[in-house]
Amino acid sequence: MADESSREPTPGRTDGISARPRDGRRTAQRAAALALDEATVTALRRQLPRVAKLVVAEVMREVPAYDVPFQGRMGRIIEKAVQVSLESFVSLAAQSAPRSGARVGVGVAAARDLGQAEARAGRPVEALLSAYRVGAGAAWRELSVEAIAAGVDAATLGRFAELVFTYIDELSAASVAGHNSQTTSVERARIVHLDRLTRALLTDAGDAELDAAAAAATWTPPRTLTAVLVPAERLAATAAVLDPRTLTLSEDLPQREEHPVTGHAVLLVPDAGGRARAHLHEVLGGRPAVLGPARPWQLAGQSYDRTIRALPLAADDVPLDTDEVLPELVLHADPTALADLREAALAPFDDLAEGTADRLAETLRAWLLLQGRRELVAETLHVHPQTVRYRMNQVRDLFGERLADPDEVLAIILALGRSDRANPPAR
Repeated sequence: MADESSREPTPGRTDGISARPRDGRRTAQRAAALALDEATVTALRRQLPRVAKLVVAEVMREVPAYDVPFQGRMGRIIEKAVQVSLESFVSLAAQSAPRSGARVGVGVAAARDLGQAEARAGRPVEALLSAYRVGAGAAWRELSVEAIAAGVDAATLGRFAELVFTYIDELSAASVAGHNSQTTSVERARIVHLDRLTRALLTDAGDAELDAAAAAATWTPPRTLTAVLVPAERLAATAAVLDPRTLTLSEDLPQREEHPVTGHAVLLVPDAGGRARAHLHEVLGGRPAVLGPARPWQLAGQSYDRTIRALPLAADDVPLDTDEVLPELVLHADPTALADLREAALAPFDDLAEGTADRLAETLRAWLLLQGRRELVAETLHVHPQTVRYRMNQVRDLFGERLADPDEVLAIILALGRSDRANPPAR
């Protein structure tokens, strides 16, 4: 599949919410049974701008899919829309007679349109339902406090709560129906084409095949693509904070015989090189991920290959940028060659006790990388400079003229590798 969020919805049902649109009569009946007095309604209305800001902020915090879409100008528009919706809701609470539901129907129609828009944006309906749930909870907390302050009794407050959640239930059902209707056979066909395009990119298909696949998916190629490897269960949350043009694949990832990968999904992020790479790091935050290099979009498979090779170096809680571990990747590109190199280059340590060999290897590595600056070597190793001098005298006795041969020194440096990420270098 091209994206977890693109799974075909179960007809007429999402998280237990019926997708059958309702006409608003249940909400109208609840409103008629409530009939808040004018003083309470006025007090509630005064709080609506503040409550709208709080609702938007809480949705952004609690529903990752809306963190980016709710920012900037769009965030202000959404905040105003929330305020208008709250105003309509408070007006409903002031009704004193049964209604036909037409007034509520306006909100239901808007919710259906919103569900369709979310489907077009590629966001799962579950994210929208979560936003409804979080927003309703935030609004209820604030409005109930104000209602109590206005003198509303417990029985009326209970009916007020029923109205809030009945209204949200109707809006949620309408949004599910709208989302389902938008996810037509044409959209599902596009998802299939996006899946094929992603696989073609990861398997190094030719330019002609890639151009045809992009056209079939109605996907406009960017200048570059950057592969991002994440745990499979994190795909939806990660995709939600990235460019909507991002391609994803979570099942049956193309394998590389020497670097098998399981339990992961891949995202191909458009134009995330150069300065944009810092933004990619920022949006990924503390999510576990491996970032490949930016490559011309037709060569995205190269970026994917590098993420796979770097996966053993990744941590569980922070992104790993492969641009920052190029020495390790080069050193471990041919493990058997590296093992042979280490055996030959570090042979003078063979007859020493393991602890002694490790200490001398550590000192030799620091000495070579720090160009023989004894004080700095001592500081790096947290030992006395005289200790460095003593150890290096031992090393010189063991290696002799090899330390004066540039080729031998290069081999030793490669054999010792990088101690902060690579395997222990000595033996």
